Amino acid sequence: MVVMLLTACDEQHEHTAPAIRERDSVAVMTSYGVNTLISDSGIAKYRIVTEEWEVNANVKPSRWLFKKGIFLEQFDERFHVQAYIQCDTAYYYDQTRIWELRARVRILTKDGLRFSSEQLFWDEDRHELYSNVFSKLVTPERTLQGSYFRSDEKMTKYYVSNTKGSFVKGDFDNESTENTNTTDSARRAQDSIAKSLHPIATPQRKITSIPLMH
Repeated sequence: MVVMLLTACDEQHEHTAPAIRERDSVAVMTSYGVNTLISDSGIAKYRIVTEEWEVNANVKPSRWLFKKGIFLEQFDERFHVQAYIQCDTAYYYDQTRIWELRARVRILTKDGLRFSSEQLFWDEDRHELYSNVFSKLVTPERTLQGSYFRSDEKMTKYYVSNTKGSFVKGDFDNESTENTNTTDSARRAQDSIAKSLHPIATPQRKITSIPLMH
């Protein structure tokens, strides 16, 4: 009887509790009040300004998180600012080198082009931007809106599908002469009707400055 009691007392049981947080949710680094330059191959590519920057290599895929918004300055090879980019939330997938910008995405380029959407992807390897949600593009010459957007990284060559908006006359230069004459005749008739119904507006100087926030 004594031997059995001693044996029972020698047995030990390890009691463990589950972790408070999963390891995958723990960030490798979290920085606050960030204003820094990001370089690629020794060349400054853009400047990041953000209130909070979290680097998490434990999630799949690994990513940088900017939960409180981000402001980016995009540079060319000579360190000239090409565009300003901002949004409410951003993710950078460092393995695939793709940015995902969400909520009130705004872009302003050096040429005065403005872009706005609720989501935008930026593929650094392919040097292109694209969005699968409603987007609006405003240039000094025209305004485009559509449900799909794709552009080169410099926002100089772009494509918008399911579009609606205003276009410059040069967009239709490839039409046939017959169609052009018919269109011009119809336009002149519409202009005559419009002039009889509405007074001619006084020309105003165009505002060239474009605010980033809108």
